[in-house]
Formats: sequence, C-alpha cells, structure tokens
Amino acid sequence: MAAVISLLIIISISLLITRIGTIAFVHTGLSKEVAKFQARSAYLGVGFTTKESELMVKDPVRRKILTFLIFTGNAGVITTISSVIFSFLSLQETGFFSVEMLVLAAGFGLLIFLAYSDFVDRRLSRFIEKLLKKYTYLDVKDYYSLLNLEGDYRVSELKVEEGDWVNQKSLKELQLDKEGVLILGIKRADGEYIGAPYGKTMVRVDDILILYGESSGLKNLEERKKGASGDEEHDDAVSEQNKKKEDQKN
Repeated sequence: MAAVISLLIIISISLLITRIGTIAFVHTGLSKEVAKFQARSAYLGVGFTTKESELMVKDPVRRKILTFLIFTGNAGVITTISSVIFSFLSLQETGFFSVEMLVLAAGFGLLIFLAYSDFVDRRLSRFIEKLLKKYTYLDVKDYYSLLNLEGDYRVSELKVEEGDWVNQKSLKELQLDKEGVLILGIKRADGEYIGAPYGKTMVRVDDILILYGESSGLKNLEERKKGASGDEEHDDAVSEQNKKKEDQKN
C-alpha cells in the first residue's frame, strides 16, 4: 500500500510542478497552450525543436524556469519509475484485484478529474500566481489574459508567400485594421524585426507577420490569395467587421 500511495503522491507533485511552470511561462508572454507544452517537455526532458529552443533560451527568466523544471523532472521521473516498480511488485503479492489496486485506480481517476477540471484549474492558477508574485521576481503581467486569448482572439504568425494577397502591399493599402486584424510586428527574412509597423511599411515575400485578431479572420487572411477574389474577401471581411461594430453599439 505504501508504494501505491507514494506513486500517487509523486504524480500529484509532478502535475503541480508542471502547472507552476506553465503559469510562470504564461507570465513571460507565452500563450497558455505553448506554455503548457514547454513546461511538460522540460519536465519530462523530451527536448525542443531548434526554433523553440531559441525562443526559450534567449529569455533569461524562461531559462531559470526551464532549469527548475529540468532539475525537478530528472528527480521526479527516476522516483516515479522506482515507485511504479515497487507498486507492481506489491500488486503481484496481493493480487491485481485487491485494495491496493482499487486505491491506485481511484487515485488515478481523481488525478485525471482534477487535471481536467476548469474549477480546480482556476483556483489553483490563482493560488500559484499569488505565490509567484510574492516569492519571485517574475514580470507578472499575464499577456495571455491581457490579449483575451482565452476567447476567440489569438496571436498567430503568417509567412508571406508569392501568391498571398498581402504580398507587395503596404500596411496602408492592406487596411487590415478595418477587418479587425492588427499587425503587431514583422520578422524579415534577413533577421530584422519591425515592431509596431506603420502604414508605409511594405510586406514582402518570406516576411513573417505577427497578427492579432479573431480566429476566423486570421484563418481567412492566411488562405487569401492575390487577385479580384482576394480583394472581394477583404471587402467582405471589412463589411462583417462594420456589422459587428454596429451590433456592439446597440
């Protein structure tokens, strides 16, 4: 029984640590989904792609969080494996249809419920955020919440290709703000980054646009091609946005 309880405690602590890592990453500007993936990857030691590694390692605060997750993950994985071995040895002695097996199954069921419970997620997240504010020097601006990314709004990247509607146009010509889409920045192919670009800035092939807006609008823009059909889709998107503004006034 002791081995089974130890296993459940270790898994609970592991879930808590990755939750802390996720919230800490969110406070550094990552979206919740990316933060969750990075926290779990670091804790389990599965590694990242080159692009993701640069994203995480360049930021000094994220490096500290990664170090904490990797260190605790190495200890946690080894301890979990040991507990699993001892748990199954004890189950072999008592039989798989025993009190230990029922406790293990019930414990796993409870952990799964807690892991996917929105109520628990909100309460636990608030508690962890308070602790981070009190005991760390993290920049606790939650950019994910500030941009309302939990709703239909999100930040995405669009790599510009030759036949895209946005190619070889200035931001003034594109008038994406009238569609409800904002360009937060542009990454040039040569590595240059333009933050908060203005109207005369031209969009070129291989540029990566950092966009903010509703999911449906961003998806439409990503699929939009040059020509009359693209212009028509732009006009439709502008009309739809104007309609939403009128509905909000009423």
